[in-house]
Amino acid sequence: MPVRTTARSGIRRATTNTATGLRATAVAVLAAASLVSCTQGQTDGGLRADPSAPSATASPSADPAEKADQVENADQAEQAAGEATEEPTAPAEPAPELVRDAFATLQATLGETCTPGAGDCAYFLGRVTRELTELDEAMRADPKGPGHFKQPLADMKVLFGKLGKDRSTPHLEKYFSEIVSTRDGINTWMQDHPDDYR
Repeated sequence: MPVRTTARSGIRRATTNTATGLRATAVAVLAAASLVSCTQGQTDGGLRADPSAPSATASPSADPAEKADQVENADQAEQAAGEATEEPTAPAEPAPELVRDAFATLQATLGETCTPGAGDCAYFLGRVTRELTELDEAMRADPKGPGHFKQPLADMKVLFGKLGKDRSTPHLEKYFSEIVSTRDGINTWMQDHPDDYR
């Protein structure tokens, strides 16, 4: 009998030691797995100790095309903001017409006339005066220089001196003869200088 008891006790001790060893190993494996899981959670955007704390690094987008769109949209927004803050520039003043173009529109009035006091001179005299003014500007800006157009510029200077700044119909009718004769005289001069209008 004593032999059996000793044998049973030895088996029990061996079984207990094995179970204890297995338990310790299982606990160690679970602890290691938890540690690895926690470490990955902290670095890979998984579970963190404080779920309310913001992530130190934003998760990268899986789609490169989406990233490119975001960058492009940001650039466009920045450019639009820059354009919105720029002050608008005043439009550049148009350059004077070429002499031939200004003379062509004046020449188109040669067949027209009106009768002062009859109520039909407002358009005609206003147009001829405007065409003479534009021709004067074109001749002064021409690369040949104003000296080349000495006679017509002198005639227009005399006319504009008489008209002053008043462009009302009654005032223009008062100088009807001077306006028409200046137009006709410039037409004659230009016919003698075909290179200036062809």
